[in-house]
Amino acid sequence: MISARALHYVLKIGHRQKNIHFFRDVLNMKVLRHEEFTEGCDAACNGPYDNRWSKTMIGYGPEDKHFVLELTYNYGVADYVLGNDLAAITVKSSEAAARVRKSNYPFTETGGQLALCSPDGYKFIIRSDTTPSTDEVIERVALHVTDLSRSLAFWVDKLKMEKLPSTVEPRVSELTYDQGKFILEFRQLEEPLVRAKAYGRIAFAVPYDVQPQIDQLVRDVDGAVLKPLITLDTPGKASVRVIILADPDGHEICFVDDEGFGALSVVDPSSDNALERYIQKDPFHK
Repeated sequence: MISARALHYVLKIGHRQKNIHFFRDVLNMKVLRHEEFTEGCDAACNGPYDNRWSKTMIGYGPEDKHFVLELTYNYGVADYVLGNDLAAITVKSSEAAARVRKSNYPFTETGGQLALCSPDGYKFIIRSDTTPSTDEVIERVALHVTDLSRSLAFWVDKLKMEKLPSTVEPRVSELTYDQGKFILEFRQLEEPLVRAKAYGRIAFAVPYDVQPQIDQLVRDVDGAVLKPLITLDTPGKASVRVIILADPDGHEICFVDDEGFGALSVVDPSSDNALERYIQKDPFHK
């Protein structure tokens, strides 16, 4: 096992105002911090774009205790072609379920679970029960893979994730770094996997001295290292060191140093208002 903690999944978004409404007002998430950048990220955090961009961290609680989402917005990019790499993101929130039912937001319901799509087409599943809203959580991210055995060889044998006991579905596997607090789910695809333009990235935090060990673990896997260890700066905030990997299907993985990330990810109470100001000033906002 690697001492790692699941941090967030990156979603590229088009229209910021529609997305913030969906995540904040429909799914009941909170804006945790917002950061603006004048040029593309050295580790391609915003995709293959060398332009002004922003990231908004949003979720059900502080990043030191919760898995959250990173909403990446590239100025001037109104939408992205969706692939089939991301299957679904599952949240548990009675409040979100109630908000969806009371709103005009389209959804379907099966067995007490609500299914709906974000403004950019990402699928979300909402589990609700009688638990108070203070227990809201992003429980899992499900990704499609083309060869489940090959994926498990990479994620379990190389990256040392724990495979949880088999589910009732033979073509589904569940992995975790934290005894199931957050689950990364893999679903076998029958057709080719297409990442298209909207492809995401999942991030984990590991101790600073563990990052070089990860580099060694995957060094013999062709194409696994997309970006060797590199330090990234955020204006006015802490710097972090990252290594960016790709699994056999091209799913991107970021391992960030826990020490630097802990300083970077402190909740900024002013971010919600700051984000609204940036949206209103955005020349591409409509």
